[in-house]
Amino acid sequence: MISVIIPTLNASAHLPRALAPLVAGAAHGLVKQVIVADGGSSDETLEIAEAAGCDIMASTPGRAKQMRAGVTRAKANWLLFLHADTTLAQNWVEEAARFIGAPRGRLRAAAFRLAFDDDAPEARRVIAWARLRARLLSLPYGDQGLLISRFFYDALGGFRDIPLMEDVEIVRRIGAKRLTLLETEAVTSAEKYRRDGYNKRAWRNLILTARYLMGADPADLAKAYD
Repeated sequence: MISVIIPTLNASAHLPRALAPLVAGAAHGLVKQVIVADGGSSDETLEIAEAAGCDIMASTPGRAKQMRAGVTRAKANWLLFLHADTTLAQNWVEEAARFIGAPRGRLRAAAFRLAFDDDAPEARRVIAWARLRARLLSLPYGDQGLLISRFFYDALGGFRDIPLMEDVEIVRRIGAKRLTLLETEAVTSAEKYRRDGYNKRAWRNLILTARYLMGADPADLAKAYD
């Protein structure tokens, strides 16, 4: 069974859509609990989480800190880290169950296939490049989710407490040979891309990732990202 961990900070606009597909997982007996690790929301995030029956975990803000805090509340032997603005496609339950039940599955991790809630040509181009990056470099981002056994997560040492690139950092430690890219889509909000411009934000993300891979301090990258 799975403990789903969702880091939140003023996520009321997106959280209901992220939670909706998890109901099917609970109905199938796959999802044991949903943990909302909140970094101090001032909107209706906590009210939504409470009404949905989530376990609420207070944390200092920072996605890595919040996910690490959420793990301390997890009861299941599998973990699914999911961003609050990401919605899993309806077939996620069956594919996740197959992955969990596969031989030596608990020694591997999985990410979903990135998609946007936008059909604009610019969105499709960004998605195409992101999927190519994930496939060729085995480098999915955090908005593609991460499904991993608690055994493997603990063996890796979990997420590093860094202000940015925590998703890239843990995927690099998992390694290409132990990472599976699932076919189910993780539909992520394109709000930030529409606001900043698809090309501008995509290039910024690429440059920040390249700087990190070349050894830049995540704290400096976080300042640039903000």
